[in-house]
Amino acid sequence: MIVNSLSLCYHNKLILAPMVRVGTLPMRLLALDYGADIVYCEELIDLKMLQCKRVVNEVLSTVDFVAPDDRVVFRTCEREQSRVIFQMGTSDAERALAVARLVENDVAGIDVNMGCPKEYSTKGGMGAALLSDPDKIEKILSTLVKGTRRPVTCKIRILPSLEDTLSLVKRIERTGIAAIAVHGRKREERPQHPVSCEAIKAIAETLSIPVIANGGSYDHIQEYLDIEDFRQATAASSVMVARAAMWNPSIFLKEGLRPLEEVMKKYIRYAVQYDNHYTNTKYCLCQMLREQLESPQGKLLHAAQSSQEICEAFGLGAFYEETARELDTRRAELLARTPEAVEEPAEDTSGIIKMAVKFDRRAYSPQVTPKMCLLEWCRREKLAQPVYETVQRPLDRLFCSVVTVAEQKYQSTLWDKSKKLAEQAAAIVCLRSQGLPEGRLGEESPSLHKRKREAPDQDPEGPRVQESAMPGELCKKPFVALGSGKDSPLEGW
Repeated sequence: MIVNSLSLCYHNKLILAPMVRVGTLPMRLLALDYGADIVYCEELIDLKMLQCKRVVNEVLSTVDFVAPDDRVVFRTCEREQSRVIFQMGTSDAERALAVARLVENDVAGIDVNMGCPKEYSTKGGMGAALLSDPDKIEKILSTLVKGTRRPVTCKIRILPSLEDTLSLVKRIERTGIAAIAVHGRKREERPQHPVSCEAIKAIAETLSIPVIANGGSYDHIQEYLDIEDFRQATAASSVMVARAAMWNPSIFLKEGLRPLEEVMKKYIRYAVQYDNHYTNTKYCLCQMLREQLESPQGKLLHAAQSSQEICEAFGLGAFYEETARELDTRRAELLARTPEAVEEPAEDTSGIIKMAVKFDRRAYSPQVTPKMCLLEWCRREKLAQPVYETVQRPLDRLFCSVVTVAEQKYQSTLWDKSKKLAEQAAAIVCLRSQGLPEGRLGEESPSLHKRKREAPDQDPEGPRVQESAMPGELCKKPFVALGSGKDSPLEGW
C-alpha cells in the first residue's frame, strides 16, 4: 500500500465536518478552541481554486488563495496548519492533483468530496455523483495519493445496497488513502431520515484504514458525551460532526456546551480579526441563533450590514474599533518599510479636484447615498452618468476611486478599505465641490427620498470601469482585475 511521506493520525479524533459557508477560518479556529482535533474547510471547487493565486497576507498573518475577481476563496493561518483538511470538489484526477499541489504546503491533508448530494456539486460530476463511477473515484484518489505529500482522504455516502457499499469502500481503500469518512445516509436522504449506524459499522469492520463516522447530529449528538456514544454505535475510529457543531461549536468541549451568547461573541472576534466577510459571519451566526432569530438580538443581527454593525449588535463595538486600529497600525508599519508602495494611482492626476473625505454610512439615510445623489443630479442636468475608476494599492490593499462628471475628475485623498466606500468618497468630493446635497441625515433631498430602494442585484448608480464584490472589509488582495462574483450556496451537507 502506498503511504504518503507526511501522515496525520485519524484515530480517536473529534472532527469538524466540511460545511459550505460554515467551514471558513473563524469557525475552524473556534472548533479547535473547543476541542476539535481536526477541522475541514468547506468544499471548494477545483476549477475555482486553479484560478487562485497564493498570497501571504502580512496584515492578517494569513495565507490567502485569491481568485481573479479578488475574492478570498480559501484563507488559513499557522495555528491550524497541522490540523486543517482541505476538501475539494472535483471530477478530474489531473485537476485534483493540481489543486492539491497548490495548497499542500499550507494544510495537513487533502480530502475529496464524494458525498454531497446538492445539485451545485453533482451537476459537474462531483460530490455524490462520483459514487456511480468507481473507476473515476479510483483514478482521482490514486493520482492524489501518488502525487501529493499530504495524506489523502475522501468522504462518501452509503449506496442503496450494503453489498455495493462494501465493494466500493474496499476498492477505495486499495488506492492507498489514509482514512475514509462515511455519512450514514443514501444520496437522496436528508437529515430528517435516520442515519444508518449499522452501515457505518459494517464498513468499519470491513476496512483496515480508519473510518470516520458522520451524520449523527440530527438523531444522536446533542452534547459532548453523545459523540463517543455515536462512535461506539458505528465502531468507527473517529467522529465527524456537522450540524451540531454549526449550532454550537462548543459541542467538542468535554466540560459541556458553553452559553450560546459566549460562543457567538468568540466567533465574532475571530471573524473581525481575520477579516471574514460580514455576510458569511452573519450567515453563521444565524445558524447558531436558529429559533432565536426573532428575538431583539436576532433582529439586530438581521438588520446588520457590516462587521461593525454585527459587533454593535452583540456589544462588541469597542472591540471592532480597537481591532480596526490595530490593523491600520500594521498596515502603516508595512508601508513604512516599503514607502514606494504609497504612490498615488498611476494616472495623470493633474486637474483632479481633491478633498480628504470618507463615507460613513451611519451619517446617511438608509435609502440615500452620495452616489445616488450624484447620479440623480446628472440626470436632472442631462449629463452623462458618472464613471468611477478604482485602483487598489498593493501593500495595504486599500482603495482609491476617481469619478468623472462632465469631463471633470474628483477624488478623495484618503484611501479606503473597500471599493464601494472609495467610490462613495469620490462622489462626496464631487457633490461638495458643486455645493450639492449628498444625502446626509437632515439634508433636504425630496426627489431622492421618494425613490424605492433598489434590489441588491441592481446598480442604480451608473456604469463603472471596474466592478467587484469584495471578500472582506479590512484587508484585500493586491492589484488585480476587479470583477463581480457570487457567494457559495448556503447549504452544508
